[in-house]
Amino acid sequence: MNSSTEDKAKGTIKEAVGTVKEKTGEAIGNPDLRDRGTAEKVEGKVQQKVGDVKKVFDQ
Repeated sequence: MNSSTEDKAKGTIKEAVGTVKEKTGEAIGNPDLRDRGTAEKVEGKVQQKVGDVKKVFDQ
């Protein structure tokens, strides 16, 4: 797997895990867990974009 695909895959997983944490934090009333989930979700989106940029420069 090339690095751009790897970044996109890891970013997708991180985004999904962040969404679960965010929703769980909201459901149980834990703002710390919700905020960590939101941050992880954003990190995942950024990592996906890094993969997109790497793909452009690999061509």
